[in-house]
Amino acid sequence: MTTITTDVKLAVLDAPSNLGLRPPAPGTVPGCYKAPWALRDAGLLGRLGAEDAGAVVPPRYVATWQPGDGVRNGPAIAAYAGRLAERITGLRDSGRFPVVLGGDCSILLGAAVALRRAGRYGVAYLDAHSDFRHLGNSPHVGAAAGEDLALATGRGDDYLTDIDGLRPYVCEEDVIVLGLRDEEDLGDFAGTGIRSVRADEIGDDTVDEARKVLVRDELDGFWIHVDADVLDPSVLRAVDSPTPGGLDADRLARLLRGLLRLPGAAGLQLTVFDPDLDEDGSQAAVLVDILAAALTR
Repeated sequence: MTTITTDVKLAVLDAPSNLGLRPPAPGTVPGCYKAPWALRDAGLLGRLGAEDAGAVVPPRYVATWQPGDGVRNGPAIAAYAGRLAERITGLRDSGRFPVVLGGDCSILLGAAVALRRAGRYGVAYLDAHSDFRHLGNSPHVGAAAGEDLALATGRGDDYLTDIDGLRPYVCEEDVIVLGLRDEEDLGDFAGTGIRSVRADEIGDDTVDEARKVLVRDELDGFWIHVDADVLDPSVLRAVDSPTPGGLDADRLARLLRGLLRLPGAAGLQLTVFDPDLDEDGSQAAVLVDILAAALTR
């Protein structure tokens, strides 16, 4: 397995899908689809020395939904996952390390399908929330950005969880979730094989804990998911669900750097940053600093 410390070439791919979020207010759409533009404008590609891998344009966002309708924008999310998977596969086959700029957390399905096609991969899931809502623990499903980890591990309708007959895209025992704050979110993983570490427990030994999950003989590598809300709102508040008690910028950069140095890191995605809530661009600059610190030597 290679590591990001080798001469791998970074390639930035935009995945500006907001299909997995509910409208932030009546008559509006989630602004996270603008995140790739804001991060590019803040100088991300130059800071990373990365190739521009373009964008996978998502289907139209449809705001209408009510309980009982299933997953909001579900068929569009499934179609988008297939297209995103093809692009991620192409980058990896050419020796690139994908840095995918979302968009909301539902873009995980594209990465998970791409990697499942290639073998058995784990996920380091950095997020303030479990994103594990499914009909086994909730009265109904709705926004896929709150369900993507459940979908990726095989919980949900076949058209989302069994693309190409590959369910589950990720096995429970191959997932570690880092950064949760709420006890209810932690409880979502009871009875599963998913490991979790609270935000206030993340320290110098966390990468060693992650290694036990992500670097095993039966795995071909792992993907890194970073929801911007893993940061404390005092550092970055431009997300749809800011939650106190998160990481500071330096701790997130060090955690990412440690994960990227593990053998088998296959790509990274950043999600749920909303430029509509970052009027002066200062929070985009914070994220660029973190990614540059983590991804460059």
